[in-house]
Amino acid sequence: MTQISTSAAPAAIGPYSQAIRIGNIIFCSGQLPIDPATGTFPEGGIEAQTRQSLANIRAILNEAGTDLAHVVKTTVFLASMDDFAAMNSVYAEAFTAPFPARSAVAVKTLPKNALVEIECIAEV
Repeated sequence: MTQISTSAAPAAIGPYSQAIRIGNIIFCSGQLPIDPATGTFPEGGIEAQTRQSLANIRAILNEAGTDLAHVVKTTVFLASMDDFAAMNSVYAEAFTAPFPARSAVAVKTLPKNALVEIECIAEV
């Protein structure tokens, strides 16, 4: 196992890694929409938060030597399914066909009361 870490994404806020590489597979921890420069969520609701979560994933994957085009699976956690369509619209901007496999679920509460958190598995 190799830990992946970059200051271009928020530091882990608990006993976990931003990502772990095993062979040619990257397991990226769930990324809250925290701007690593400010430590805060961006203004603009679910769209801005989804963009920031994806930007954090992009930074971690870049550090690991890969990119969003190599993501094979994502899981999207939403504070409300009412935000699904807006999240999905922003998500569609980040990925191209063949799209990664995906699960999207609503959860009772996300850390720091975020509206979204996204995790992924990618190949190098």
